[in-house]
Amino acid sequence: MRASLIQIAVDQDESVNSRRQRVASLVREQREQRGADLVVLPELWPTGAFAYESFVEEAEPLEGPTYDVMSKAAADAGVWLHAGSIVERDPEGPLYNTSLVFAPDGELVRTYRKIHRFGFDKGEAVMMGAGEELVTVAAAGLTFGLGTCYDLRFPELFRGLVDAGAQAFVVPAGWPARRREHWTLLARARAVENQAYVLACGTAGTHAGVEQAGHSIVVDPWGEVLAEAGAAEETLVVDLDPAKVASTREQFPALKDRRLR
Repeated sequence: MRASLIQIAVDQDESVNSRRQRVASLVREQREQRGADLVVLPELWPTGAFAYESFVEEAEPLEGPTYDVMSKAAADAGVWLHAGSIVERDPEGPLYNTSLVFAPDGELVRTYRKIHRFGFDKGEAVMMGAGEELVTVAAAGLTFGLGTCYDLRFPELFRGLVDAGAQAFVVPAGWPARRREHWTLLARARAVENQAYVLACGTAGTHAGVEQAGHSIVVDPWGEVLAEAGAAEETLVVDLDPAKVASTREQFPALKDRRLR
């Protein structure tokens, strides 16, 4: 199966609605021009992951404007679409950092509320609620476990996803440039220790004065980097072999030697 990771440049001078329409056009291109089966977008690309002052104003219901535009784009392109994440406004609770996954017919099939909130005593950590559910989705021949950005630092989440059947992980992010080496290191570590593909899609540009790392990356189950972006807006296109997960786990069956759960 073929995956496209679209590393979106978030420019605060571009309106949120304009960016939605631009990104929808990029999604539509992936099937026709690149033969993609799965398209992945970054974390909080409509607002910017560090644009905390915009979270309340730009928050939207689950089936809000981003849902509408991305559902149509997925259906038009006929692709599985992990549409990154939005600031979700729950009518009965707090804001959430919520990922949306669409089937090729445009149906919303899964959502994931980010479990680990970044910011310590500010920003996302105090403005948003924490998700509680591990989420997997079977798409295009693989079972994907879902995580978001800061989640990448918590290996127990990914172990739980492996126990739930994950063969690959999709991790949209808004990772800062000053910690880019951590981003690459952690993506490879999660792949190696779980013998799974990692598709980690970040943003480019600057969000509220925070320069973004870019460097979206795809890692195979042996830890080899299949593709890595630069710092600017870019699309990675990578072919994934579902059989490679099984063969890696059979040839080096480390997961069978786990003692702690």
